[in-house]
Amino acid sequence: MPHLELAANSARPGTGSRFLRRTIPIIIAGTLVAVAGLSLPKRIAASNDEPTRECTLATLKGRYLFANSGVLLPPAFGVTEATPAADAGFHLFNGDGTGTDIVTFSVGGHVAIENEAAPVTYTVNPDCTGTATVVNGPSFDLFISPDGEEFARIPTAPPGNYGAVIDRRVSRK
Repeated sequence: MPHLELAANSARPGTGSRFLRRTIPIIIAGTLVAVAGLSLPKRIAASNDEPTRECTLATLKGRYLFANSGVLLPPAFGVTEATPAADAGFHLFNGDGTGTDIVTFSVGGHVAIENEAAPVTYTVNPDCTGTATVVNGPSFDLFISPDGEEFARIPTAPPGNYGAVIDRRVSRK
């Protein structure tokens, strides 16, 4: 009868299958981690081999849509206390350091400027940083994507102007 006891013990539900249910996912996860770990250095090396792309004035060319809101602090735009403000419009960059902003600007819930065109000058450095100045208006530091599809903009003047925004190209014309 020892043969029957062995057969009866191995037929108990869950003996061998519980072990397999616990170890197979661990083995699969370990294999995936190993494969990913082995391929990671190749990806890092490939990304380091890509040439760095420098920016020029022509990097910014086309129409860039923007919208921003925040709080103006004195003395920005003549406010005497913290005041909600918002602007929306687009930049038209010519690719040569000149352009035009078309903007609507609201201060304290009142439209101060509506669809007004204002000339802009801008600079672009090889490291894809730059500046933009609206003639007789605010100035900004720019952080430009190497392909020119978007840039981050933060005001540098006047003091008290509100926060940073990302502007995206919507047309190359």
